[in-house]
Amino acid sequence: MMNDQRLGIRKIVYYAEEILLENGLSPAVPAVRATAAAVVANPWVGGKATDDLSEEVVQLAPVLARKLTDVLASNLGGVEAIQAFGKAAIVGTDGEIEHGAALIHTPFFGNLVREYFEGESIICFADDRADAGASLVVPLWHKNSAATRTHYQTITTRIGDAPRAGEIVVVLGASTGPRPHSRIGDRLTDPIVKADTVGELIS
Repeated sequence: MMNDQRLGIRKIVYYAEEILLENGLSPAVPAVRATAAAVVANPWVGGKATDDLSEEVVQLAPVLARKLTDVLASNLGGVEAIQAFGKAAIVGTDGEIEHGAALIHTPFFGNLVREYFEGESIICFADDRADAGASLVVPLWHKNSAATRTHYQTITTRIGDAPRAGEIVVVLGASTGPRPHSRIGDRLTDPIVKADTVGELIS
């Protein structure tokens, strides 16, 4: 496996937040939300819109999956402490949105992240193309039960000097618990709601 320099990884950035008060009360279930982001050289800059991206995906995506899951697990108390996850990519202005998608939407990244985090859910995602310093909201949901509304949450990622025009920021997000004071029910126990069952509420 190639080293970080050969792969064009410029830096890894970790960010975390813990909400201590929400609407004046401490959360019943304390949770830490975090992101781990890798700033990497875009290996496809200058290529054609019809180019095959697979060779670089096979080389780079598994390394990013391993590095970013390791950072989150080591900072959040281990894989067993992580309950929710999400992924994202921001492509610099010289690249295509597809370049970010290539690194986060293939099994060489997503399947490995799910395995490393011992999850079963499809990983929710966000992507964008932007200048350095752009913010991106990363969605999260439960790693084993995507229908569990308690864990629907987001965390915002931003790196001041990335992505440069020829770079991609690849992000993993995770949380050790649910939203503060979550209380809107669960998709698995919802009543059946259709337009003709709510009557005057929508008339």
